[in-house]
Amino acid sequence: METNPENTSLIRKIIHVDMDAFYASVEQLDHPEWRGKPLVVGGNEARGVVAAASYEARKYGIHSAMSSALAAKKCPQLIFARPRFERYKEISLQIREIFYEYTDLVEPLSLDEAFLDVTENKQGMKSAILIARQIRAKIKEKTGLNASAGVSYNKFLAKTASDLNKPNGQAVILPEEAEAFLEKLPIVKFFGIGKVTAEKMQSLGIHTGKDLKEYSLQFLTKKFGKSGLHYYNIVRGIHLSEVQPHRVRKSLSAENTFEKDLNTLSEMEENLYPVFEEVIRRIEKSGIKGRTVTLKIKFADFTLQTRSKTLEQYPDATQIWQVGLELLRQEGIPQPVRLLGLGISNLNTTEEQVHFGEQLKIPFQIQKEET
Repeated sequence: METNPENTSLIRKIIHVDMDAFYASVEQLDHPEWRGKPLVVGGNEARGVVAAASYEARKYGIHSAMSSALAAKKCPQLIFARPRFERYKEISLQIREIFYEYTDLVEPLSLDEAFLDVTENKQGMKSAILIARQIRAKIKEKTGLNASAGVSYNKFLAKTASDLNKPNGQAVILPEEAEAFLEKLPIVKFFGIGKVTAEKMQSLGIHTGKDLKEYSLQFLTKKFGKSGLHYYNIVRGIHLSEVQPHRVRKSLSAENTFEKDLNTLSEMEENLYPVFEEVIRRIEKSGIKGRTVTLKIKFADFTLQTRSKTLEQYPDATQIWQVGLELLRQEGIPQPVRLLGLGISNLNTTEEQVHFGEQLKIPFQIQKEET
């Protein structure tokens, strides 16, 4: 990579490593009889939420955050495995040790993915592509698991590239290729653009990066607030966020903005549930727990209200849902609601736990992604 449209004085070399169907692959690794069969981690035939799905299960349309009951209907022979987070953390540490052989600039997003800045690396290697290839080979040798990787000059493009050749693949987006690549990319494939935002963009006629690029910064800021500048920049290959190895997460949450305001409590409860499912998916992916449950409500006039409850013990999924409902019902709803969010704080992120399970902070936005 010879040029960088963001900063010609510094060529950053960023790698995003993403384990392929991590939880499910670990279960198949440890249970040879499950290999090659459709399997999910989390829930059972009657209740719960899918935390991860093997590639065999994905052929049936099964994905993370799907209800386990629906997954069972799609694939009657589906295998349900209980999550074993201590085992996932154990392997995550082994993978992290490989990363540190090359650089100390490692920013974990979860147990199964991380950004690495290898601009200056411990091996003195000039090629980030070769480093990514070596890392993937070492992960395979040490753990028996497959990893995919993306290489580029910023985090956004590296994350985008890691999805291009999954599973067990690798891709690079060079600076001189970035804008042309992004112009062709469907807007739903842009990292950080969630389902609700994508639908809003599509309603404006924005279906690809090329469509997005046609709108001015002023227009995007008017329609999307502070995020407008981010969208304006990323479609031009500009993303200045650095790899942050010491980020400590203080909360974990998700939210949804509704196309039509919600007027009744039953509507609010019904629409809060998918938000809850996304929170649980993130909790299960990260291994994080939190004692404080917070409900976020944005009303039709854009006023914002938060309601919280702190528990003595870390709640499980059922308790989080019950507290969320309690917070929703505890006071009257004075006017229609345009947004609901649910999150946890007072996390169990000690120094050791953060090393294993910290994530990029994505405040109150639902973002579906498969790895």
